[in-house]
Amino acid sequence: MNGATVRTTMKVIGLAGEAGCGKSAVAHKLSQQDNVTYVDLDKIAWQTYRPCTLVYRQLIARYGNQILRSDGAIARGELGRIVFSDVKALNDLNKIVHPAVNNHLQRIIENEKARGTELVVVEGALLASSPYVDNSLFDVVIWLKATLKTRVKRLRTAGRAKHGERRAPRLERSNVVTVSAEGTVDHIADQILKVVRSVGH
Repeated sequence: MNGATVRTTMKVIGLAGEAGCGKSAVAHKLSQQDNVTYVDLDKIAWQTYRPCTLVYRQLIARYGNQILRSDGAIARGELGRIVFSDVKALNDLNKIVHPAVNNHLQRIIENEKARGTELVVVEGALLASSPYVDNSLFDVVIWLKATLKTRVKRLRTAGRAKHGERRAPRLERSNVVTVSAEGTVDHIADQILKVVRSVGH
């Protein structure tokens, strides 16, 4: 980040919210600043269920071979179709995957701290929604809130209109702060940085 925001201790923030709220766009905007690292929690989750891992075997045991591609890898689209239409199935997925994700994320945070990184931005739709997320890893979790109209418009533009049906209700946690996701990416990023600066003060 710029000179005005230099800190002696690293901060870790989570970006959460429903599909179309602008998480990815804002995360990439923030990551353009100096000494800021961006972490995509979805990509970490995908790594945890590579073939032959414990999570991979647990997912097959829970959801069956229907979630497998012809090459034996997990078919993320099929898995998503199952869990986003069944609350219990989604809860089971979080229960299986999140412990491994938490461990992986903790290692990333420790490495970034050793490197002298000032801010780690972690994007994850369920960071403020899943009880299996290790909340202690974050200084603050930002819940990006946008109207359904705004979210649907963004999703259509991105060719992801069907994702508008996905819901991720926010849990009440002391370190979750709601930020309006209406407006430009620059404006939203500025609002998030104001929250980050206030953490610990």
